[in-house]
Amino acid sequence: VQLQACGGGLVHTGGSLRLSCEASGFTFTVYYMTWVRQSPGKEPELVSQITPGGAPAYYADSVKGRFTISRDNAKNTVYLQMNGLKPGDTALYYCARGRATPYDYRGRGTLVTVSS
Repeated sequence: VQLQACGGGLVHTGGSLRLSCEASGFTFTVYYMTWVRQSPGKEPELVSQITPGGAPAYYADSVKGRFTISRDNAKNTVYLQMNGLKPGDTALYYCARGRATPYDYRGRGTLVTVSS
């Protein structure tokens, strides 16, 4: 199983990024997928989840209305469109397989830095 996230970077407040997480090594279409973020010195925060069929299942209150999760099952990829970024969104973002902790697989993550 591999989960490869990309798309992070440095943006100014109010900017946008689109994260991608390409999955391999398992039957992607039967799993919920999850985005989690972790800032230095803080506990991991569940950001968003999506059902196997592509319906958003959860957004953290802190990202509602700004972030959109989606997936392309033909490409084994889950996305996180992030708009209206704030400095508080600065974190390492990683995707994980499943909907409940502990996640059995997670990717290394991609770093998002939002400057004020």
